[in-house]
Amino acid sequence: MRKLDGSKLWIPAILLVLAMAGCGDPDKNAGTGNPGAPLTPPAVTAVTPLAGSTGVCPNNGLITATFSKPMNPATITTSTFTLAGPGGTSVAGAVTYVATTNVATFTPSAALAASTAFTATITTGAQDKFGNGLAANFVWTFTTSPPCPPPAGAIPLGAACGFGILAGSTVTNVAGTATTVSGDVGVWPGTAITGFGPPASITGAFHAGDTVAMTAQGDLTTAYNDAAGAAGGAVLTADIGGQTLPPGVYKTTSAQPSLGITGNLTLDGKGDPNAVWIFQIVSTLTTAAGNSQVILINGANSHNVFWQVGSSATLGTTTKFTGTIMAQASITITTGATLNGRALARTGAVTLDTNTVVVPPCP
Repeated sequence: MRKLDGSKLWIPAILLVLAMAGCGDPDKNAGTGNPGAPLTPPAVTAVTPLAGSTGVCPNNGLITATFSKPMNPATITTSTFTLAGPGGTSVAGAVTYVATTNVATFTPSAALAASTAFTATITTGAQDKFGNGLAANFVWTFTTSPPCPPPAGAIPLGAACGFGILAGSTVTNVAGTATTVSGDVGVWPGTAITGFGPPASITGAFHAGDTVAMTAQGDLTTAYNDAAGAAGGAVLTADIGGQTLPPGVYKTTSAQPSLGITGNLTLDGKGDPNAVWIFQIVSTLTTAAGNSQVILINGANSHNVFWQVGSSATLGTTTKFTGTIMAQASITITTGATLNGRALARTGAVTLDTNTVVVPPCP
């Protein structure tokens, strides 16, 4: 009988032990290469205003930081998120954190000083859910402009004002669904409006490729350009769910062209029924399905909320949206979404599915 060589037996045994040690506890190696891993320190991935930016409107200061992973809300406070003016003078304000978007917001107690440099800081005291703080303080600066004039008033919509739905190519409601639209439904230069047999209904008239729709499209183009040209926009985060915005002009940039809304967006009229919001969106507008809505408080009026969208807009299922959407391309209102406003598409289609569209009164 051949005698076994012991030295040949322990080599594979050691290899097996090493292999088991490497995969037995995945958390031991979870701190590298994965931004959301337990051992990875959180980082700030985006800020508003942009670092080094000038001409920041002081009237509606929106100072935000987006984190790379979920944070411990108890550590996102006025002690860990600060704003300072010249000489390090602290700016009073409140800090909030939205868990669904990982965005912290510093809201100044009053308008920022005009034509002034400010420094925002997120300290290492800001921690993730595992107790990891930032590796180092995150600091950025920006400079405000002279006071920005508020929007002169609501964007004039002309003949488009009475339309709940206006498209460039087609208007399509999913056949057999109970979509209701207060106001007119029209399309130009296209001519197709389909799916509005019972139980769907409208309170206005259909304008399929007629001169009324043509005139409305011309006025929509004017309104779209007026909204796009409004001055003084504050830069938005990629997702503005959970935020409360005062009246003013807001925008996305080429660095972050699309805008999302997850959860509640609140527009605070500050007691002024004539307060106006203009959102300038470079690319797409999308609301999350199932849990998104735009809420008006303190006198805010749905007729005075305008969404100028550079490409297309999509309202997720059961969204409760407010304002006039003016999209360069198409608008899709998915199942069960409601719109207290207007869906006006310049060149593309408007698509509906079991929706309620309520047109605000025209001035």
